[in-house]
Amino acid sequence: MQLQPYSTGRFSAHLKQSHQAFCDAMLECCGQSQLLQAGEDLLSQWRELTHMCLVPEGRVSMNICAVNGRRFQLGELDCDWHLFGEMEFFTATSCQWSVVAEEPMEIRRLCLKKVRQMLLQQPEFTLFFASALAWDYQDSLDIYTNRLLHPISYNIAFDLLRRQHEEVMLGSCGSPDQEAERFGTSGRVYRRAVKELIDKGLVIKQGALLKIANLQALQDFVDKA
Repeated sequence: MQLQPYSTGRFSAHLKQSHQAFCDAMLECCGQSQLLQAGEDLLSQWRELTHMCLVPEGRVSMNICAVNGRRFQLGELDCDWHLFGEMEFFTATSCQWSVVAEEPMEIRRLCLKKVRQMLLQQPEFTLFFASALAWDYQDSLDIYTNRLLHPISYNIAFDLLRRQHEEVMLGSCGSPDQEAERFGTSGRVYRRAVKELIDKGLVIKQGALLKIANLQALQDFVDKA
């Protein structure tokens, strides 16, 4: 979640008024800062949560592995005072996702006991968590549903259209293999789906990136899928 509340939502006006007080309260829970290099974990899947991570700036990626070794990439995120570990903080469970630094960054570690005490003393701040987690849940569920119910070529096309028409928080990944994992598939299946879209004249490749070649035709492809 981001400390800055979403601009829309039932409580957005109230959260905006209380934003600075919430930020000040969270910063008071910060312990030591930590320097991370690219490739290091902020949080590691299956590990016990020992602290929450607050990232003022820097790019991270998020992934989850199954016991069979297959990995799903949620995408990359340019942080602006983003907090990680809040789900596990409330559920008191081990980390569900690995959060990985994609570039050198400085993070701030939040003491779980201090955050717990702060929320017990100022329970009105739980509204920030509730609102952010509700938005993130709906966004994540939308991603999972599309990955589950549609073919890979549709998901690639839909993802490109979505990024064309609206600002998307989670960015694409830097390599084809990571992009394949973002769509929940293997590199071979991902390349075959990309080739299908290229052969139809819908997209083109520019280096490792995909670009829309024919916006209307790509929209028609998605609408008829």
